[in-house]
Parts: sequence; structure tokens; C-alpha cells
Amino acid sequence: MVLVFVLLALGVLVAGNWYLWRRLFRDTTRGPGWVRRAGAAVVAGGWALAFGALVAERMGAPFWLQQVLAWPGFLWLALSIYLLLGVVAGEVVRPLLRRFLERRAARRAPAVAAVPNAEPAAADAPHREPAVVAVPHAERAVAAVPNPDSALATCPNPESAAAVPDPEPDITAVPTREPAAAAAPHAEPGPPGAPPEEPRETEPSRLVAAPSRRLFVSRVVAGAAAAGAVAAVGYGTYGVLRGPRVKRVTVPLAKLPRAAHGYRIAVVSDIHLGPVLGRGFAQKVVDTINATQPDLIAVVGDLVDGSVKDLGPAAAPLAQLRARHGSFFVTGNHEYFSGAEQWIEEVRRLGLRPLENARTELAHFDLAGVNDVAGESEGRGPDFARALGDRDTARACVLLAHQPVQIDEAVDHGVDLQLSGHTHGGQLWPGNFVAAAANPTLAGLERHGDTQLYVTRGAGAWGPPTRVGAPSDITVIRLASKQA
Repeated sequence: MVLVFVLLALGVLVAGNWYLWRRLFRDTTRGPGWVRRAGAAVVAGGWALAFGALVAERMGAPFWLQQVLAWPGFLWLALSIYLLLGVVAGEVVRPLLRRFLERRAARRAPAVAAVPNAEPAAADAPHREPAVVAVPHAERAVAAVPNPDSALATCPNPESAAAVPDPEPDITAVPTREPAAAAAPHAEPGPPGAPPEEPRETEPSRLVAAPSRRLFVSRVVAGAAAAGAVAAVGYGTYGVLRGPRVKRVTVPLAKLPRAAHGYRIAVVSDIHLGPVLGRGFAQKVVDTINATQPDLIAVVGDLVDGSVKDLGPAAAPLAQLRARHGSFFVTGNHEYFSGAEQWIEEVRRLGLRPLENARTELAHFDLAGVNDVAGESEGRGPDFARALGDRDTARACVLLAHQPVQIDEAVDHGVDLQLSGHTHGGQLWPGNFVAAAANPTLAGLERHGDTQLYVTRGAGAWGPPTRVGAPSDITVIRLASKQA
């Protein structure tokens, strides 16, 4: 079954990239050449880098190799998504654009001259307009004129000139060379006995082959798709590298005492330090959190994508986190890809307190934390009974749990507020639809029974350092007492 799924996914990937290459490179060129070959190399090479970046990260390849592969590979991953979306959208635009061009050409095209008489024009004709030849394809805009002195060289049967079948509606009017007789309506006679003057040859019109309407439309659509994809990925990458913005949300809790009204919890998730986002990014996150002057800091998982050996220096700024009642940490699924036990010890060394299926009683409410469900593969999964089983249910309880899907057990254990991340808000539109289908809450605050669930979009990004339609955030939760 797994093999069938892998083969199906591989087939879809190959078909999608062939379609992308066709629309961007094959349909925009006249024939085989270096452009098509370069396009194939870009598409194939981009995916090779993307797979290489993913495999290198998961297999623990040398960190320098991960960094070399990550930037081009992950950016291509994001770019290919929006290129594909762009060319698919172009399928709707393509027939509309062709119809528009056809109508405009029909309004502006000059009438094709039908020559009424196959005899040469009289020498005393005062003026004569250039003959016009109908050319079936604009790409073949060079008229074959076997006899330059005859205006009918390309139209032996004037009555059948309009009956030439045309597979495409493109008609290019090509002016032919004027006959020599028409160029001089009144030639002065020479001296008696002088030989007749040779007719002067006129400069033939220079004809340039223009692209067909189909080729023009393909180039316009492909160019628009490429420009849109680059703009979306560029702006989305800038948004991540700039750092997360602060979001403020007020959450009323029925059991919260009046003395705790206005208590502030800075919630940060999905920082994803790794081969792309490093120490400088961690420093931005720390500075942003400290600027909010929170009472408590909650780091709710997916801090890193890599080992302590490789990313210990990148995580070092976390030691600068400052809050009146301290900083707390729970694992996310990516910690279990990166050595969760080592990272738990590292964050403890940096001054954060890990909550491994544990609870601490603060002055006005209980703060609990559970491991991520990915820890079940190591026998270290979430244990709600251990974290919440013996608590005083008359006190308000705030739970830190990386994934929103853990809300059902939180409801069963009488939790007042669960703080989660994991979804990234979808990160790359239209990924939000997939993430929303897989999670009870995509982002923001929602109520599930008597329990409220808040999901942050996260501070960083996984894979492509890019967000489109899901800006990163650090959320300051302001607890409100209904007694106040």
C-alpha cells in the first residue's frame, strides 16, 4: 500500500513538472533549442536540490552541506508551487486573451486587396497602392514573389485569393514591391534612336516574421505566472526574515481571580532554527518577546530542526529571555526528529523550564505542559493524567501543548485554556485549507466545550523560509478575570 502511494505521488510530481516545463518553456518557443534544454535543467535541478535539502536535514548530513542545499532547494520548493498555480490560472486567461486579440485584429486589419485584372497596369495610371498578399500564418510572413514586375505573382487566380484555408485566424498583410511601370506614370521619351531606358528597380519591402497569436499568448501567460510567483515568494521570504510581529489577544477565564486580571503570557512556537534560520533570527525573536515585557513566556514546541551539536550556537540567544515568572518549554514534533532528550537538557541549561507531562502551580493559576504526540514513538508521548490528574479543579488551568489536536483530552481534563502552535496558519497559501482540515483550529482563538484553544501561526517557517497568506507572529495573551 505504501509503495502504491509513493508511486502515485511520484507520478503526480512528474506529470506536474512536465506540465510546468511545457507551459513555461516549450509553448513559449518556436522549436527545440537551448531555452527548452535550460528550462528542463532548471526544473529537474531545482527538485534535485529540494529533495537533497530534505534528505540532508533528516539524515543528519554535515551541517555545511545542509546549509548549501537548504536555500536554493527550499526556495525552489516554494517557487514551483506558485509557478504551477500561475500556469493553471493561465488556462482560464489564455482563451480570453486570444479572443480579445482576434477581435482587435479584426477591427484593425486592413482589407485584403483583390486585384481585378491580371493585365499589367497601364503606363498612364496616375497612382497605384501597393498590392497586398494574404499570408496564412504570421510566422511565415515572407511572400514568395517569382516575378517582381508583376503585382499578381503571388495570386495567379484573383478570385480564389480569399479561399485559402487558414488553420489559425492570424492574417498578416504583406506589401509587395511596386511594378516598375507604376513607379513612373509619365516617362519622358529619350532622344531619337536612343535605346529604351531600363526600368529602375525599387527596394523590396523588408519583411519580418512575427510570432503567431498562440505563441504570443503563451509568452504573456508564462511571463505573468513567473512574475507573480517570484513576487509572492520574494515578499513571503522577506516577511519571515524580517521577524515575527506581535499579536495581542485578550482571553477571559471564569476561574481566574481578580488579582490576576491583565496577566500577560508571551506565546511563541515553531521558531524552526536550522540551516536557514540561525542565530540572527533567534536574536530577533528574543528581542521581540522581551520588548513586550511579559509576565510569563511559553515556548510551545518546534524550536529547532537539527541537533544540539549543529544548532546549539543558534539557540544561545534564548538565554536572554526575560519574564517575571520565567520561561517554559514543551516539545513539538520536530524535537523528536532532532534529539528531544538532548534539546530538553539544552533549553534547561539556557534558563527555560521544560514541562514534560508536568504542572507548576503559579500564584493565581496552574500552568501545565504535555509532550508532543510524536514522542509516542520513543515512549515519551503526552500523559494528561500525569500532568493534570491530581490538580485542584477550582483553580484556572493553562495548558501548553504543541498540536491543536490535543484539545479533546484537554477538554476531558477540565483545562480552561490550551496554547498551541504547529499549524503555521498553513504557511503557504493554499496550504491553509489542508492545515484547516487536519486541525480543529487553524489559527486564533476558538472555544471547544468549556475549554478555549488559542493557536499561534508561529514565529519561523519550516522548509521554505517563506510565508504567503499566513504572517508569522508572537502572541501576547492577556488573561482577563470575569470577576473584574
